[in-house]
Amino acid sequence: MLSRLVRSSSTPSFPFVSHYKQLTKLATPLIVSTFKPLSYTSNLHSRTAPILTTKHSRRLFHTSTQSFSSHSNQLHSTNTEDINMVKGSKFVNRLRFDLTPESLTALCDELIANARRVYDDIAAIPEGKQTWENTFQKIADEDADFDTLSSNCEFPSSVSTSKELRDASTEAEKKFSKFGIEMSMREDVYKSLLAFQATHPKLAPEDHRFVEKTLLDFKRAGLALPQDKRDELKKLKERISELCIQFQRNVNEDTSFVQLTREELEGVPDAALGGYEEQEVDGKKVFKVTMKYPDYFPAMKYSKLEETRKKLDKCYGTRCMAQNTPILEEIIALRHQAAHLLGYPTHAHYVHEIRMAKKPENVQNFYDGLRPKLEKLALKELEKMLALKKKHTGDKFDNKINSWDFLFYDRLTNEEEYSVNEEEISEYFPLEYVTNGILSVYQDLLSLRFELEPDAQVWHDDVSTYAVYDKKTNDLMGHFYLDMHPREGKYSHAAAFPLQKGCFLRAKEGKAEYQLPTTAMVCNFSKPQVGKPSLLKHDEVETYFHEFGHVMHGICARAKYSRFAGTSTERDFVECPSQMLENWCWQKEVLLRLSSHFQTGKPLPDDILNKMVAAKNANAGLLHVRQVFYGVFDITVHTQEKVNTAEVFNKLKEEITYTVSTPGTNGSASFGHLTGGYDASYYGYLYSKVFSADLFSVFKEKGVLNPEVGLKYRNTILLPGGSKDGEQILRDFLGRDPILEPFLESIGLTK
Repeated sequence: MLSRLVRSSSTPSFPFVSHYKQLTKLATPLIVSTFKPLSYTSNLHSRTAPILTTKHSRRLFHTSTQSFSSHSNQLHSTNTEDINMVKGSKFVNRLRFDLTPESLTALCDELIANARRVYDDIAAIPEGKQTWENTFQKIADEDADFDTLSSNCEFPSSVSTSKELRDASTEAEKKFSKFGIEMSMREDVYKSLLAFQATHPKLAPEDHRFVEKTLLDFKRAGLALPQDKRDELKKLKERISELCIQFQRNVNEDTSFVQLTREELEGVPDAALGGYEEQEVDGKKVFKVTMKYPDYFPAMKYSKLEETRKKLDKCYGTRCMAQNTPILEEIIALRHQAAHLLGYPTHAHYVHEIRMAKKPENVQNFYDGLRPKLEKLALKELEKMLALKKKHTGDKFDNKINSWDFLFYDRLTNEEEYSVNEEEISEYFPLEYVTNGILSVYQDLLSLRFELEPDAQVWHDDVSTYAVYDKKTNDLMGHFYLDMHPREGKYSHAAAFPLQKGCFLRAKEGKAEYQLPTTAMVCNFSKPQVGKPSLLKHDEVETYFHEFGHVMHGICARAKYSRFAGTSTERDFVECPSQMLENWCWQKEVLLRLSSHFQTGKPLPDDILNKMVAAKNANAGLLHVRQVFYGVFDITVHTQEKVNTAEVFNKLKEEITYTVSTPGTNGSASFGHLTGGYDASYYGYLYSKVFSADLFSVFKEKGVLNPEVGLKYRNTILLPGGSKDGEQILRDFLGRDPILEPFLESIGLTK
């Protein structure tokens, strides 16, 4: 945990959010929570008390003691002793879902006290007495403990149906963040670590990387500054952290909605209407349409009345605006001040130092090379979309695509140009069947076996738990949870959360154990209705594939240290493995395995399937320039000292996406990435998308379900976690440097 605390910046960490294509269609991107990357969460269900209860509560946690042996030869350490330690180790699981607000607070305080003692012990080592065991190994051991046990405290803020528990969890996050900032500036600890480094020890590659990264964390925390500047920096970080948590909390707790009559919702399918809460206003029946995407998307895509879409778009674009606009603008200003104190020109320069991109200028070069190609395609598509709008609006045509127009005319493009009907297609994707199909594909592709564990402790009756085994050796590799439907108080989009990272633990008797990775996937797919199961749109199937890719990254990685476990890679690489796996949702052989009409049981007919595939790149240019817009906005505000976020957001949106914002809105006030770990890093979605297309080109050549290529992908891309640089991981799989051409080809652009 020590290294985690040192790594704690003023920005809370994040889960991995829903897939790229979905993000591009939103008026503002999906939010991210303050919780750690790749944690799979569900809502906690409390029927009688504010605790995490389940029908299986007799089991506090499912323990696993199977020895970890066959994968030892895949570890990246060259230390033979380390490999032998893996062979003799056992899996353990330390997750808790039974905490009350009081016990959660007590656990939080206990973890902080224990961590402080570890820091104090390292700082108190007499000069010349520093060893690996009493410095960096101690950090690694505490890091492994803290990462998992703190997730027991932080997890409920995103998932609990008990407001009391969510509040306690949020307070715990604040305590952890404040303590992390304090510990990251412990000069006495830093000096003790430097003293060990000065002995020039011979270390295995992953040990050396751990030392290098840990010391860099301390340096980036400001320990090279004089004391008065350090004190100033500490105050800035604490204030930024406090503001980020509040920003995210405001978004997560948002309850904005619009009440609309059946007439105002003309065109919206009955299936969507059935999911809306019915209310009565002045004796008239109305539907409550929330800003959660199972409500919002169908209304925006299908409502024929422009005025209805305008109301919804205004509501969506003003979520949290009054509270979060001043918060975000203060955060941006404080980040700029902090970067200057540390000697960086801007916050973006500070962030990019530890990204693949290295510096903002490289990100700008990336955009400069790509934007002209995307814009050329986007302008052609815009012309078609405007013609479509003119056809539907007649004399009322205003010759522009407004913010409330895009989703509606994007859908119409699919229907009128490609004869693709999203509602008809969704009938072939009942959630239960899709789940079985996706699990089957992943098992075959990655040489794994999944087993449902019906007696595992969960936090809500909707949640299911699976154990993951290596198909060949039968070794237990980890667990994952699936929590699919929206509930009050639950994280409102799609994300994967790493509840417990795979890494070594140092047992009291001196024998090492390997901590079993456990990841949770949280989605908000529509609930079943009377006589009809939960049906997924095809882009929701993509979301499922993408997020489950993050789950597998967490499960299949085998790092020695918690800080390198699973998805703990560079932020501008981490989306790449999951983005690549979205391609499977467009392959006929896979779609046939995922589809089964909820009434007839028949798979997607060839004619519908072929139309879907033909429409894959419909409006690809417009969708990708929207993605460019979010990245450019992020970089722009994080290379300035002060900014009017609404002005910059709306100006750039119109310049880059050719879409006009609704007056009086500020989409950045709910742009949770900016306060959830993606600050100055949103470009990473498109950056890694380019890499993902290159990775997929290998499968495309040798077979998308080729188990040999799948196993190579598992062992080369997923297994290292963050123990190697993303650049090297890509080279290891491709056998060369990545190139741009496969991406351009994937969206319909040639050289």
